[in-house]
Amino acid sequence: MASKVAALLLIGLICFEFAAAEIAVDCCLRVESEKRLHRRNLVSYTIQRAGEGCKISATVFVNRRNMKLCVVPPEGNPGVQKIIDYLDKKRQSHQ
Repeated sequence: MASKVAALLLIGLICFEFAAAEIAVDCCLRVESEKRLHRRNLVSYTIQRAGEGCKISATVFVNRRNMKLCVVPPEGNPGVQKIIDYLDKKRQSHQ
């Protein structure tokens, strides 16, 4: 009886591990220059890091139409960093 319970627990654990590994991640596959962005149309952002489920690093901006825009990472890109700073200040003023 104990061996049947142990076997069921083991099968359940294996199924759980497979399900956890199959979670889809929405990644940017390429990045654009930040020069096409108008910060007044952007509402939020996230930072995508290579090796954390995605192949490349990127900044993912979301506009008013809920479209995701993939641009270069903020490190070494002052234009992207300025937009991030603007969105952070905008979020703080609305809280």
